[in-house]
Amino acid sequence: MIIVSHRGNLSGPNPDTENKPEQINKVLKAGYNCEVDLWIKKGKWYLGHDEPEYEIDINFLCRPNLWIHVKNLEGLEKIPRWMNFFWHQTDDFTLTSKHFIWTFPDKKTCQKSVIVDNNKDWRDKNYDCFGVCTNWVL
Repeated sequence: MIIVSHRGNLSGPNPDTENKPEQINKVLKAGYNCEVDLWIKKGKWYLGHDEPEYEIDINFLCRPNLWIHVKNLEGLEKIPRWMNFFWHQTDDFTLTSKHFIWTFPDKKTCQKSVIVDNNKDWRDKNYDCFGVCTNWVL
């Protein structure tokens, strides 16, 4: 099972570093997968959860182990189809572009599921799935 860092968090939520390119680089360099929030506005690429915050170059996203949560329609329209991306709000499940099932917390899982579980005790649940996206990687 893979572990996906939620927005670059490693030891709990940290709004000061979430989606910051430097933090994402740190997580990837440490060998983890990472979920990031992507916005495209007026042709410019940004990371940020509630709004575009950190302008990036498209090349920033051209690396393995990124799970790209597209946050707006322009982003969905312009993101290259070969990238690993998805869009969702409160859906129980959404299919990623790589055919994984991005799974809302506390929903049923299968071997293609990546479940979001931001509880510190997520390991105690013994998930049987492809991966867990969490703020508590370490």
